[in-house]
Amino acid sequence: MLENPAWAALSGPQACFAEASGDAARYLSDIAPWCAMADLTDPSGWADLATLTDHAALTAPAIDPPPGWEPVTVLAGVQMVGHTMTGVHDPATVRLTETDVPEMLDLVSRAKPGPFGKRTVELGDYLGIRHEGRLVAMAGERFRLPGWTEVSAVCTDPAFRGQGLGARLTMAVAAGLLERGDLPFLHVAADNAAAIRLYERLGFQVSHEVVFATYRHVG
Repeated sequence: MLENPAWAALSGPQACFAEASGDAARYLSDIAPWCAMADLTDPSGWADLATLTDHAALTAPAIDPPPGWEPVTVLAGVQMVGHTMTGVHDPATVRLTETDVPEMLDLVSRAKPGPFGKRTVELGDYLGIRHEGRLVAMAGERFRLPGWTEVSAVCTDPAFRGQGLGARLTMAVAAGLLERGDLPFLHVAADNAAAIRLYERLGFQVSHEVVFATYRHVG
């Protein structure tokens, strides 16, 4: 399940955010760009995906599309899991909602944590830290699978980095999902050694290598 998290989410707990066709699904476009298939090695799944989109963002340990799809971007990453984490609530964090989306999008544009849309906040709980009323850091939940939730959108305003805000928010988000009975996992770019070391200190362990890739359907 963790090797195909987007499919586990879209065909399970987050089906309400999905547009589906046969053995393929995608998040609604204003929620997230991620697509998924039940089996990435099955050409019929790719044919189903082509009925949903001609530009697919996918993540898996390995992706080998059939003819008719060409890569646009490919990024190596790792998945990390928190089997033994405890999480720590942080009284300085504030819960972010739809009313905070303009500020969240502004922070994302500066901190660049990865894809984040106008309705991404609906996928789970998002927490932020403010300085003099301004949102300077945040983290939240993205893929939700049976028994697991991904910690995502961990980002800090460049002017406030180095203060441990991302670590505090990661632990606070993890504390919330652990309380409801889920285990945390997350994804990191493989070349981001500093982030991997940080998450290891917080209690995450590398599970396996993954690929983040975007493909275009060319017929």
